Amino acid sequence: MTEAKQTIPRPLRRLASAEKLLYSAFLTLVGVGYLMALGLIYTVDAGRDGKPGISVQDIADDYYGNRSGTRLEAAIRGPMAPHLDSIASRNSIVAWLKSGAPEDQYRASIKPILQRDCVACHSPASGMGLPDLSNYAGVHKVAQVDTGQSIETLVRLSHIHMFGIGLLLLGVGMIFRRAEGPAWFINSVILVPFVAVFVDILSWFLTKWDPVYAYTILISGAVIGLGLGVQILMSLFQIWLWRRSA
Repeated sequence: MTEAKQTIPRPLRRLASAEKLLYSAFLTLVGVGYLMALGLIYTVDAGRDGKPGISVQDIADDYYGNRSGTRLEAAIRGPMAPHLDSIASRNSIVAWLKSGAPEDQYRASIKPILQRDCVACHSPASGMGLPDLSNYAGVHKVAQVDTGQSIETLVRLSHIHMFGIGLLLLGVGMIFRRAEGPAWFINSVILVPFVAVFVDILSWFLTKWDPVYAYTILISGAVIGLGLGVQILMSLFQIWLWRRSA
């Protein structure tokens, strides 16, 4: 009986023009989308610790929370600070929070600030899914001690990220498996980002318990980005520029 031979996929440099265009368009779209995701992370998390840029402390504050203050205070001192009319408005809100967030003072001095600077986005009518700051009940929820992301939110985000990023890695990996190079390198670059996604999402829950795991989130996220970057750039290079001799 003749032993079956392993089928080796056609290398990227030898694909038909239609396949080259299809794969290139997909890889470019994924690459730009990933850069947009990084921009979103920066926009949401940068400045949570009161300093410019994004840091490990910003990540820890997102998942573990800033338990020396409230969620509202952390927001107006961090990513939401530019949306307030003035520093005086921020100081008024902080002073109100420190006094126990009484409802009568909210109606007298805090509600007008929030209506002017925040409610356009922070209301059910906006459809953005942000905390509701259009009434006292909604504001009171974020006027409590900041304990970071809730378990419910982490579970919801986890399944979305696993499905979404898993499919992206599958699509990119199916293209990259046609790249020419040492088998151990190709296999590692395909597998490692999948492992990093599991580690990254597990670290969300661990950081909720102990902020030291924010370092793991940072490292695993960098590994995912590096793996995707290598696959995308190496695939595009071999599709259009690679002219290896037989």
